[in-house]
Amino acid sequence: MVTKRSDICGHLVVENLAGGVSVALITIVCFRFQRQALTPTCLYLIVVVLLSLRGSFFSSTVVSFVAVLCLDYFFVPPLFSLRVRDESDTVAFITFVTSSAVITRLVSRVGKLMKEKLHQSEAYSSEAQQLSHTGSFGWQVSTGELSWSEETFRIFDCDPTGKPTLRLMLQRTHPEDAAFVGRTLERASQDGKDFDLEHRLLMPDGSVKHLHVVAHGRRKKSGQCEFIGSVMDITATKHTEETLRQAQAELAHVTRITTIGELTATIAHELNQPLAAVVTNGNASLRWLAAKSPKLDEVREALHRIIRDGNRAGEIIAMIRALLKKGDIAKEAVDLNEAIREVIVMTRSEMEKKRVAWQLELAPDLPRVRGDRVQLQQVMLNLIVNGIEAMSAVEGRSRDLMVTTQVNGETEVLVTVFDSGVGFEPASMEKMFTAFHTTKPDGLGMGLSISRSIVENHSGRLWANLNDGHGAAFQFSLLAHHENKSLTCPLKSYLELQDSGVAQVSDHL
Repeated sequence: MVTKRSDICGHLVVENLAGGVSVALITIVCFRFQRQALTPTCLYLIVVVLLSLRGSFFSSTVVSFVAVLCLDYFFVPPLFSLRVRDESDTVAFITFVTSSAVITRLVSRVGKLMKEKLHQSEAYSSEAQQLSHTGSFGWQVSTGELSWSEETFRIFDCDPTGKPTLRLMLQRTHPEDAAFVGRTLERASQDGKDFDLEHRLLMPDGSVKHLHVVAHGRRKKSGQCEFIGSVMDITATKHTEETLRQAQAELAHVTRITTIGELTATIAHELNQPLAAVVTNGNASLRWLAAKSPKLDEVREALHRIIRDGNRAGEIIAMIRALLKKGDIAKEAVDLNEAIREVIVMTRSEMEKKRVAWQLELAPDLPRVRGDRVQLQQVMLNLIVNGIEAMSAVEGRSRDLMVTTQVNGETEVLVTVFDSGVGFEPASMEKMFTAFHTTKPDGLGMGLSISRSIVENHSGRLWANLNDGHGAAFQFSLLAHHENKSLTCPLKSYLELQDSGVAQVSDHL
């Protein structure tokens, strides 16, 4: 409190001195050039207004009183005397003092209202930032200087009285995201372009926060670059997304079980074939061994067939178990061609029973995609089963189903399932992908909806088109996965760039 009062007194002294000096200079100049009283009067009023703009009513009053004395002493007859000879001069003085007081009061009041509005706006902005968990920041690239709003300090869990630095920001960044953030800062410091990123913070108490940072870069007249942006705490949103993802995974699991349940007879048939072959080859081997001259070559060949058929049955069971298993999403490099062949094995008997002729046209050397193998196979299973069911009412022409894969551009893999079924109405194209929309009397209407959710969660797209002839084509595209080369953390190189003077912010990192 003592410090605050001393600051106020200091400001008043400075303002009074400035006002007194201004009045003195005006008086000397006007008296030297023998100006009439009107000229210094107007100039005195200008000084009073300027002091009023600074919000000091006391200083304006003092300067007004000094100005009246100077006006009377130097410019109103008798000169060099404070005596007033003419009544009109008295009226002029009163008018001057009154005008000065009114102007001072009005300007001070306006200034006070403006300050109140500014403080109110700042309060609203601060509360809005706190409610939305969004802070703001500024970054001077040439000096590395940062400015944070109060909410930004709260998000980073830092003392608002401290000075924000890039080093502090990087210290709060999660170690797994440090390389990514470092690359972004390095690129931004060099090209000055806008950037938009999401990353995590590792707080001192061990908790993790998710941030969404958006920054706009601009050049000053001096050519120096600065960024103005916002920092949003999206931790709650990320937790909600994770809960939603788990719910979608549960629903997808139920749908897989339902689909596999519908294919029980087909799966049993696929298993019976290799198991029957195992029994047949086993009996044949026993007969050949029981002969007077055992046919060892035939027995050896039969054993090879038993092993082959046993492996085939084991693969079918393993695939069914994987589809039925409920677990977390495991992103890995997936060979779509191989995954499609496995799904065809599961649905082959169903297609034969429904008199569907199937064909595969799989691109050789197809790039792998990054995703969950089971979920992507669920998408293929849904699309193939839908295609089979779409052709169940077709009579008088062939029922054809074809699955193709191809490279779409340089970064995408495209999968298409063609059928020669009854197709769909163009107006219902998007409705097909909404939850609980179905044209089957006993359908849940979740297959295509879940398939689209799975594809979109893999950063892909799923859509449908009508064929030129009969039926429809369901397609989905996924980003091709390329093995990443080992990347070094750019923070060291970034700091080296600062040390070399490229961005001159090393002292602030």
